[in-house]
Amino acid sequence: MDHFLYKNGTLHAEEVAIPEIATAVGTPFYVYSTATLTRHYRLFTEALTPLPHLVCFAIKSLSNVAVLKTLGNLGAGMDVVSGGEYLRAKAAGVPGSRIVFSGVGKTREEMRMALTGGIRQFNVESEPEMRALSEVASSLGVSAPIAVRVNPDVDAKTHEKIATGKKENKFGIPIARASEVYAEAARLPGLQVVGIDVHIGSQLTELEPFEQAYLKVADLTHRLRSEGHTITRLDLGGGLGIPYQRSNDAPPLPTDYGALIKRTVGDLGCEVEIEPGRLISGNAGLLIAGVIYVKNGEGRDFLILDAAMNDLVRPSMYGAHHDIVPVAEPPVASPTQEFDVVGPVCETGDTFAKGRDLPLVGEGDLVAFRSAGAYGAVMASEYNTRPLIPEVLVNGDHFAVIRARPSFDEILNRDSIPSWL
Repeated sequence: MDHFLYKNGTLHAEEVAIPEIATAVGTPFYVYSTATLTRHYRLFTEALTPLPHLVCFAIKSLSNVAVLKTLGNLGAGMDVVSGGEYLRAKAAGVPGSRIVFSGVGKTREEMRMALTGGIRQFNVESEPEMRALSEVASSLGVSAPIAVRVNPDVDAKTHEKIATGKKENKFGIPIARASEVYAEAARLPGLQVVGIDVHIGSQLTELEPFEQAYLKVADLTHRLRSEGHTITRLDLGGGLGIPYQRSNDAPPLPTDYGALIKRTVGDLGCEVEIEPGRLISGNAGLLIAGVIYVKNGEGRDFLILDAAMNDLVRPSMYGAHHDIVPVAEPPVASPTQEFDVVGPVCETGDTFAKGRDLPLVGEGDLVAFRSAGAYGAVMASEYNTRPLIPEVLVNGDHFAVIRARPSFDEILNRDSIPSWL
């Protein structure tokens, strides 16, 4: 469910008409719904109750500080994968005690930043990283809380570029080697083992891969405890998918996911951490674009928009589907036309959809890409010297620009010409 509905013939974000925002900021732009972010976060907290738990929003899905503050004010933790994301979480007012640091390539500088600024735990992904963290923590005279990320070799049945839990993926240590890695962690100075971490992928549409992974984690918990390790937290990752095509069957609900967690690990006496990103932010955002031209081609027609692959790269990178709808509500049983929906970037790959059946739209009309809140703005670039587009947050009948479109002067002034030129 989201809060983007037609009212009086016009698509609204909560109580704000989309054309009103377009007039104020120009197109293209991203718009996010506070009500949807709030609802989706609360679905997870309710699904895990009464287990002790922390829902850590995966910042990599949508990192605007205003969005992070919205969720942080509700009590959310944050899952970060870089020093920059850590600083975003802190800028949003989230305390270090609610920040989990994940990622395969943490640098010593990032470790030092988190240890001095406050951190809930590091999810350690390799022995070299663990040894580096030990050195940094010891040099600061502190103890770094860690969970070791184990790779359970479970097929998440998702796109190959977002699967993370198979043995050929770069993430974590093989679960079969967990005992020796935890034994080394216990010997190293400056480390405090607090739990186990697992994450098998993104956009999962079935619960069975989660169940496989979590049962392996439950077995590992018993084994590690028998070997003398204190395991008080289980970080179960994120990855629950969203319905990008409204005509398709919906993925499992957070309530189903919560029931699975309780069934598989709920009797271990551990605090459960989860790291949802897409399911909280995905359907909380739209990309709004304007139609530049309708072009009649040889055997196909093109809808040329002012948004491009640099604004929303998911279709080009993953072959991802986003429902595209006109902002002006089409009449019931109105005629449709098949379009290739494309952007103005000088790449054939700048294509959002091929042969998409859409209501008739024309030059100057607005269209909305649904389910664009996750991995949209965060993956955008200034390719073709196209400015990053605005982000807008709506709350009831109010909206605010939470990232402005840079001017061309601002873009050009970032470059510098060397003295010899």
